[in-house]
Amino acid sequence: MSATVRIPTPLRKVTNGADRATVEGNSISEIIESLDNQFPGIKKRICEDSGELRSFVNVYVNGDDIRFSDGIHTSISSGDEISLVPAVAGG
Repeated sequence: MSATVRIPTPLRKVTNGADRATVEGNSISEIIESLDNQFPGIKKRICEDSGELRSFVNVYVNGDDIRFSDGIHTSISSGDEISLVPAVAGG
């Protein structure tokens, strides 16, 4: 399945400034692998060594937070839009 990933500003150093990428995959984990094939090193910035998402990275599929579905195993359909959103802390 082909999906579009929106790249947040802090990760654009890895994507040579690209703010979005078209990637292939049937799940978030496959999408991340495909993204890492295009932009080597991006996976290390968004995933732990175990492959799980880092706690400060939120991922949305068509606006829905994957934490409330199947996490990195969330299924992807062709044309889905995936947003990588770094958590913001403040007070």
